Amino acid sequence: MNENAQALHISGEKKDEGDISILRYRTSTPAPRAKIMLQQNLITFLLEGEKTVHFAGSQVTLQPHQFVMLAAGNCLMSEKIAAVNADYHSILILFDNKLLADFFNRHAALLSQQTKTADQPPFLLFEKDAFLVNFIHSLDCMLSDGQSIYYALQKIKLEELFLYLAVHYPGQIQQIRNMSADANEDLIIRQAVTSHMDSNVTVEELAFLCNMSLSSFKRRFARIYDNTPNRWLLEKRMEKAAKMLKQDKLKASEIFYELGYENLSSFIQSFKQIYGKTPKQYQLAD
Repeated sequence: MNENAQALHISGEKKDEGDISILRYRTSTPAPRAKIMLQQNLITFLLEGEKTVHFAGSQVTLQPHQFVMLAAGNCLMSEKIAAVNADYHSILILFDNKLLADFFNRHAALLSQQTKTADQPPFLLFEKDAFLVNFIHSLDCMLSDGQSIYYALQKIKLEELFLYLAVHYPGQIQQIRNMSADANEDLIIRQAVTSHMDSNVTVEELAFLCNMSLSSFKRRFARIYDNTPNRWLLEKRMEKAAKMLKQDKLKASEIFYELGYENLSSFIQSFKQIYGKTPKQYQLAD
């Protein structure tokens, strides 16, 4: 089971003390991009490898010197190893919103209220400092025997983390309140397509990120843009390609990957579909 499926499985379980889980994940065969429906918030402490998470309106890539806190909801996750014969290794904390609410209620004097912002992404990215490195090491030691951490101790460790962040990163800890902010469905669709315009995310995956069925996504998209998602994305990507070819004087071989294409031939076919010419013919035309 990969980290993404493991997190999904744990967050979907109904346990007597299921408001928090701390666990380790390690593999030499990390998973490709997968659809994840997190029913709990997730903190990933990455020890080895690289992790990328796509949301409807944003994305984040995590390196071993960082850790990320993700809001419950739909996302796409992928894992990479840093080198041959290396592992992907992380420690996860899954926790319910009620634990966050309880923390903010008990420490109201330490934490000031903050107005919700419209562009708050569903994640918080932190750089590891000396304390956080030692904190993660303490979790590593607790999980070293392969046994789960005692429930009460898990809650204490999460409290320790939140208190440290509240004291040393007050601006970011305040944003945790807003990570799960509800948004208008039309806004979610607009954010999803514009933020993934240059990636190879499929229309089916965009619908998933927007928490919609494919048919509902296409129907709402057509109402907003008067176009199909596939055609709109193709036109926008080729508009950018045309600018890069003509104004920036770049070659097709230099831009196809940046525009979300896995190979040059597919990019050339798409460009010709919109402009009726190959990228090279377009560059040479007056």
